[in-house]
Amino acid sequence: MTETKLLKEIEWKRQSLNKAAWNKPLFSEEVVRLSKELDSLLNRYDGKKAVSSDH
Repeated sequence: MTETKLLKEIEWKRQSLNKAAWNKPLFSEEVVRLSKELDSLLNRYDGKKAVSSDH
């Protein structure tokens, strides 16, 4: 996945998480799932940045 596409996916997931968190309890299955998915995307992005700064 390109960096641009990954950033768009991160933003979309962040917005989805915010929307869910406003409408459901923070410990709801949906909010927890979205939070984990966002964490995963952020870790991927951070990994890409670490690799590109090493070169």
